[in-house]
This record gives sequence, C-alpha cells and structure tokens, in this order.
Amino acid sequence: MKTKKTAYPYIATDSRIAGDAPIIKGTRIAVRAIAGFYQLGMNVDEIFQSLPHLSQSQVHAALTFHFDHRREIDRDLKRNSDVGYWRKQVKKTSAVEARAA
Repeated sequence: MKTKKTAYPYIATDSRIAGDAPIIKGTRIAVRAIAGFYQLGMNVDEIFQSLPHLSQSQVHAALTFHFDHRREIDRDLKRNSDVGYWRKQVKKTSAVEARAA
C-alpha cells in the first residue's frame, strides 16, 4: 500500500533563505525557530504573541511540520545553535576570502 505524501500549505523551502531549511511560506522564519520556542516551553499563544506577523495557522503548521519531521528539525535546530559549528564556518569563510584577496 502506497502512502500519500502530506502537504503543508504554510511550509516551504527556498535555497536563498535559511540554508534551504523549511520555513513558513512568505516569511524568513524557519520552522526550527518555532520548534525552538516550543522546546523552551512557550505555548502556541506565547509564540504567536512573540511573532505577531504570523497567523495562528502558520504557527500551528510549523509545529505540525516539526512533529512530523522531528528528527530532521531537531538536528537542524541543534546544528544552528551550535556555537562551535558556526565558529568553524566563519573560519572557513575567512580562509577562503583571504586566499581570494
């Protein structure tokens, strides 16, 4: 039996935004940001109040996507909050720029 792929009408990816991570369509808000707020203990109303330009449907959609893709989003959240990882990225970029100069 074939399973049907779930559509998420408020979620998109764009290679130019958030490193192609899932975002809320029409914004630059990554799903990982909403998931991070939720993991910090914020409820949906608190997240919505923190990001009033989003609709409640968009916040719920981001959380739904997170719950359906928990491993992927949690890995993305961890990587993007890893200071050591970002320091390495800055060093790589600086080295490339130095060679180009």
